[in-house]
Amino acid sequence: MPTLLAIVFAYLLSQFFRSFLAILAPEMARELALTASDLGQISAAWFVTFALAQFPIGWLLDRVGARWTISITMSLAVVGALWLAAARSAFDGIMAMGLIGLGCAPIYIGGIVLIGRTLPREKFATFSSALVGVGTLGNLSSATPLAYGMATFGWRGTMVGIAALTAAAAIVAALALRDPPREAVAARHDDGLIAGLVTCLKMRDLWALFPLTLVSYSVLVVVRGLWVGPYLADVHGLDPVGRGQAVTVMVVAMIVGAFAYGPLDRIFGTRKWVVVVGTAISVAALMALWAWPAADLWFVVAMLAVLGGFNMTYGVLMAHGRAFLPDHLLGRGATLLNFLFIGGAGLIQPISGWMVNGLRASGMDGPQVYGSLFGIYGLMLALALAVYLTSRDARVG
Repeated sequence: MPTLLAIVFAYLLSQFFRSFLAILAPEMARELALTASDLGQISAAWFVTFALAQFPIGWLLDRVGARWTISITMSLAVVGALWLAAARSAFDGIMAMGLIGLGCAPIYIGGIVLIGRTLPREKFATFSSALVGVGTLGNLSSATPLAYGMATFGWRGTMVGIAALTAAAAIVAALALRDPPREAVAARHDDGLIAGLVTCLKMRDLWALFPLTLVSYSVLVVVRGLWVGPYLADVHGLDPVGRGQAVTVMVVAMIVGAFAYGPLDRIFGTRKWVVVVGTAISVAALMALWAWPAADLWFVVAMLAVLGGFNMTYGVLMAHGRAFLPDHLLGRGATLLNFLFIGGAGLIQPISGWMVNGLRASGMDGPQVYGSLFGIYGLMLALALAVYLTSRDARVG
């Protein structure tokens, strides 16, 4: 139980950091004179460093274990949060978010490795989805509570408080996490970082999962973590508290979705088709936002909630991939998949920032700009789903 609570505490903060800019962005952009492209690059820095760190993190988790990998690396997130609190330029924001991304890199996968090595495979999707669901409360704290914190302490003072919480989470991880005995980890081979990754990349059963892994969570986190705030401010005129309340609805849907997905693979005996149905509904929500970006606020919030709830396939997709991974490569294989989950967001965010600048320069108004953004995300998700349909199912039971 202490190990589980320590992972949850750290993962709450990891989820917070990947989405809090949606609330901070308008105020921070005004104070620092940031463009949409700047915001895209600042947000992307978290995802890029997080993604690139996955490869050495996977090797460390297989060799050193989760306890020290998580607790020591999280100190970088503390430094990054303090740097962001003192930021004076886009460069400061990029460097700070990069450090925070490095600090958060081992948290979820560390939990996944602990779950994968201590629980039966058929329960993997349930517990990994539950971890995502509980962790998504961090998204909830980055909505209305963050908005009220900003209103009280300003965005800089709020970041100092968040740095203190991150330091506490790192200390708790060092004290409470317990790795399984080394002999419980099946057949520790002598293959290193590169050799282990190459072995995972050669697994043909994973190939059809890669495009959807790259796009699915990335689309959700880019909408939730960056553009939903400016969209609700520019098109619907919401202030920080109003944006926080609207985003809270989306986040609650994400939490419900994560928990709901957990047992579905065992109920229906399939992982593939659970993901297919949820992704198809998510595509429909994005296309609705493309067609009617300036619709009544209740409709917009409802579509954001549908996207948030039905696109939370992260845990089931991870379980689908885990079914093809041997135990001694679990750390490296899981971090390869996580690299795609997070790396996609790091790739999409700066591109979307440049695109928003270009669309604005072309004379499009707010609804047209954000509608186009949602439409492109929907098309990307639909194309990735088409490839995923060719995958081999990982049936349960």
